[in-house]
Amino acid sequence: MNSLIKKTLVSVCICLAVSAAFAIDGRTVMQQVDDVKKPGYSHTLVKMDLIESNGTTESRVVEEWGKNENDLSSVVMVFRSPASVKDTRFLQIENKGRDDDKWIYLPALRNTRRIASSEGSKSFMGTDATYDDMSSREVDEDTHELLEEKTVNGYDCYVVKSTPVDPDGSQYQYRISSVDKKTMVPVFVQMFDKKGKLVKELTVEKIQNINGYDIPMANYLKNVQTGHSTRMVITNIEVDKPVPDKVFTQNFLNTGRL
Repeated sequence: MNSLIKKTLVSVCICLAVSAAFAIDGRTVMQQVDDVKKPGYSHTLVKMDLIESNGTTESRVVEEWGKNENDLSSVVMVFRSPASVKDTRFLQIENKGRDDDKWIYLPALRNTRRIASSEGSKSFMGTDATYDDMSSREVDEDTHELLEEKTVNGYDCYVVKSTPVDPDGSQYQYRISSVDKKTMVPVFVQMFDKKGKLVKELTVEKIQNINGYDIPMANYLKNVQTGHSTRMVITNIEVDKPVPDKVFTQNFLNTGRL
């Protein structure tokens, strides 16, 4: 065999071997998404728009505190306006190996109640997100298939199909996430109902690097079956400024006092 041909074949084999060694699969992509660096603490002000199918919009202002400790997150949300939801407070605490704990304080009832796991498919405060949508999810609760790599909304993405290992443990039959290769932030997520029909789409409209953290600053969630949508835009943010532990308690929900 011609020596040049031999060298060419050897080079091709080496390239194929290297490519195989560094090939990425769906689970690896989603593990990298889960491993994205998060602030130890965050404090944000969010403008939330609830948009009817005819374009009618109700705007809300929400103050939010977050904490990430030992790979577990906690979040508190306080609705500041309008009057119809003012002083409604919500607390979610992530747990290892079991469902997140969630509580909500309703000022009209002057009472804090726990959100049961059976309420997971219910809308959170009239938004297009359900309580389950807001919950943390372990990587291995789903199987992940890398479908393709393509440009989505201007981002160079991995496209991954995630299917629940336990079909009864999710309100969706599967989700398809387009993950930006640069930040490993899912920038477009499609959610399919139990009949396999597209029900919701989440679009990240803006990512901003804040003190080394890639943070989605504007998100748009649309229910394609009803035409209703929710836009959430962070208007002010502080990161890594410690938040008192007492904020992440039921007592804070009851009193609203820092």
